[in-house]
Amino acid sequence: MKENKMPNTPDVQQERLQELKRLFPDLFDGEGQLKVDDVKQLAGEPSQHKERYDFTWSGKRNAKQAAYSPTTAALTYDETRSVNPDKAGGNLIIEGENLESLKCLLAAYRGVIKCIYIDPPYNTGKDFVYSDNYNEQRQAYWQQTGGVENGIKVDTNPDSDGRYHSNWLNMIYPRLLLARQLLKDDGVIFVSIDDNEVHNLRKVMDEVFGEGNFVAQLIWEKGRKNDAKLFSSGHDYMIVYARSKAYLTENKIRWREAKPGALEIQNEFLRLKAIHHGAIDKIQIGIREFYSALPKTHPSKKLSRYSNVDDRGVWRDDNMSWPGRGGPSYDVIHPVTKCPCKVPDGGWRYSTLEKMEEMIASGHVQFREDHTQPPIRKTYLVREENDDFDDEEEQGNDSGIQVAGTYFYRSALQASTLMHNLFGAKVFESPKDHKVIGRWIGYVSNLKKDDFILDFFGGSGTTAQAVLELNKQDNGNRKFILVQLPEQTKADSEAYKAGFKKISDITIERVKRVINGVGDNPQSLEAGFKVYQLTKSHFPRVDFQADPEASEAENLQRLDTYISEKEAQLIGLFEPHEIRDEVLLKNGFRLNYRLQAQPQFTANTVSLADDGEKSALICFDNILSNKTVEQLLQTPQAFICLERALNTDAKWNLRQHLKHLFIAF
Repeated sequence: MKENKMPNTPDVQQERLQELKRLFPDLFDGEGQLKVDDVKQLAGEPSQHKERYDFTWSGKRNAKQAAYSPTTAALTYDETRSVNPDKAGGNLIIEGENLESLKCLLAAYRGVIKCIYIDPPYNTGKDFVYSDNYNEQRQAYWQQTGGVENGIKVDTNPDSDGRYHSNWLNMIYPRLLLARQLLKDDGVIFVSIDDNEVHNLRKVMDEVFGEGNFVAQLIWEKGRKNDAKLFSSGHDYMIVYARSKAYLTENKIRWREAKPGALEIQNEFLRLKAIHHGAIDKIQIGIREFYSALPKTHPSKKLSRYSNVDDRGVWRDDNMSWPGRGGPSYDVIHPVTKCPCKVPDGGWRYSTLEKMEEMIASGHVQFREDHTQPPIRKTYLVREENDDFDDEEEQGNDSGIQVAGTYFYRSALQASTLMHNLFGAKVFESPKDHKVIGRWIGYVSNLKKDDFILDFFGGSGTTAQAVLELNKQDNGNRKFILVQLPEQTKADSEAYKAGFKKISDITIERVKRVINGVGDNPQSLEAGFKVYQLTKSHFPRVDFQADPEASEAENLQRLDTYISEKEAQLIGLFEPHEIRDEVLLKNGFRLNYRLQAQPQFTANTVSLADDGEKSALICFDNILSNKTVEQLLQTPQAFICLERALNTDAKWNLRQHLKHLFIAF
């Protein structure tokens, strides 16, 4: 007997828990239960530990605190090492410790990054440069390194250390927590790893991103090693998580890539289209001649069924019949005879007349001369960006696109050879392959080509080259952001002998050479990038230290004196853009912002900062005149200025009239 269920009102408590889990998956354990201790820690309350299934290690709590604690650091523009900065368009290379650098980016780039690729230290014990000691209060990055000239201390992490895995987890955990916040709702992260930590990486990413957002564990086979004692372990892994698989599902987002040979056909189509000025008949003849001239082994030969052409691209005629039999039957009116077309033996390919009419309107259906035969379904070799994937329109196995598998082969020698050709020496050990990274970036960003791509273990600059070449290939406009530690190269290394004292020098130089072009016939790219360094804040007040032996009143007096002295020196100590960059970045402006002078303000120098998403008027004069204040109040908009430039009346008026749009620092 079927049980009758009483209607219930919405379970608001459960809804709140689900929303909390969506926003903060790290507050839930591996079984989906709320970690009350972590919530209490978030609220600053003491907690009592209870036994439960969970993934934990020594130092985890402090590692999370390290991720969420604010920073006073700044990113300072380095014009001398930037390349074609007027063509950067958002491309950045940041030299500095990546945890603090990610925090600096957070206000402006939260929810902006489409794809993150990282290749963190594999914890092999000999090259671990990120082993933070959370038992002691760490010195700030710029104090720890003693300046860029001295590089950064390189630590080892031997497997005999009792905190061998904990040290690695304490490094990766806070960085992944920040990475998740930077991703868009449809964002994706790829993390390269080997057997040493792959099991721990999966667990920690389950916690940070949510187990339900796991996408795949790719296996990258690089070649067999015949000197292995037992098995040849010639592969790495790439762990893939989505920011929100639910978002991908709800928005019908699917990832596809061109099959081998498809891009060559598309490029030939574009070449013929330019030569023949869009004359379809001539382009179609040219495409068929292209196929005929190909050797049998050429991958494009397998796609020679795509021999038809229209304004949208190369296509083949496809069966309009429902897969198998028993498909729907309805009247499809021929546009010329006005009679219903013959229904295929298996029924129509599309489940409803509305869907059929949608496909006709979008140009995916071609009618025959009359209604006595079913129309043709047009399957294009390459989909346009606004073509949504649909279960009823999914293409067959012989199409020009495919879903990628989780196993792929690419020899590790390819990347090493490329680096040697670029530099004439082996300046970097085990570089990643830009074609592999470019493949996966293109795979997840192929429907939108102006995405931000982030790599905060920049290494040799592989990700930047991948983005640049991918943009050249598909006329995209993706932007890269790389972060690389100024780790010293070893004095006996080829890199050091070639003049590269830091790994970050190699990162910058590689991207520079890719842009300028290499080889016998170098072709420069219409691209550039800006270099930023992680530095101390340009506001000296952050250096003040209270005297523990002085009274509170005495310390307050010392602080007031300190601020007055430092602010008196502030203007002139730094380049204007240094203060401007720090203020705008920490107020949510991306570093590709543009400045436009505002000549209507005659009493002060006022500019409009605009990054495409937000804008504000800014003024860095020492004194803000009453006339300027009056002009600002006439047409209220966001305004940023020096607090010391304001008298009491000006500050009160701006705060009262502009409210949250007014920012003084």
